[in-house]
Amino acid sequence: MPVTAMEKTVRDILLDSHIRKSRKIDRLRELQSEARGVQRAGSESSMSADDGLQDDLRVIEKALHDLNADTEQKGAATL
Repeated sequence: MPVTAMEKTVRDILLDSHIRKSRKIDRLRELQSEARGVQRAGSESSMSADDGLQDDLRVIEKALHDLNADTEQKGAATL
């Protein structure tokens, strides 16, 4: 199965030995916020329902979990 751009980005962040864990978490949270913003915009337009944004969020949230970061649980109503 091919690696998505988000999976590559997240993997690069996780494997970067030059940045601290706290910075990795900050960067992942930035990506999470951006992905949620795109998802929110998509819900207000005619974007495809199967646009991969849920997959991107899952990848980011798994990485945050793997770093033992406190993850925020947000449903669709709080996007």
